[in-house]
Amino acid sequence: MTVQVDTREHTKEWERIKGQFDTLGVQYFRSKCYVGDYISLDNPRLAIDRKKDLQEICGNVCQQHERFKAELLRAKEQGIKLVILCEHGADIKSLEDVYFWSNPRRTQVRWKTVNGKRVKDVISAKAVDGNQLYKSLCTIRDRYNVDFVFCQKEETGQKIIDILGGKI
Repeated sequence: MTVQVDTREHTKEWERIKGQFDTLGVQYFRSKCYVGDYISLDNPRLAIDRKKDLQEICGNVCQQHERFKAELLRAKEQGIKLVILCEHGADIKSLEDVYFWSNPRRTQVRWKTVNGKRVKDVISAKAVDGNQLYKSLCTIRDRYNVDFVFCQKEETGQKIIDILGGKI
């Protein structure tokens, strides 16, 4: 299997995954992908878009909605099956687990000074919670025929190969 890797994939993340590919003996080359970050030359109608965690997915769904939606539409219109691979960690193994996720932006406290007094302030009490994100991801799954797969960073390379090879 030869894997095309998007040139816009973050350098630090790519170096980590490249090391995993080298260990697994995977052949790869870097070139701009039409959609996603990873595509097998054996099946160009399947693409993987890697996300570092649920925070990044939240940013895509909430703040960068138009850009993210444009990629989903591009894939759907070209008949490309898109798999979102989220490297969130051991606590999120399935889409259903997202429902119970606690967004750190909703609970993270910072100190600020108001009228000369130090007071606690939540970073973003209105940030998306797990329930809201779960509903959004289910809508994306159903509307754009997108699959969501979750893994830990140490297994990303193997998971990419499994997905592109049709083992998931």
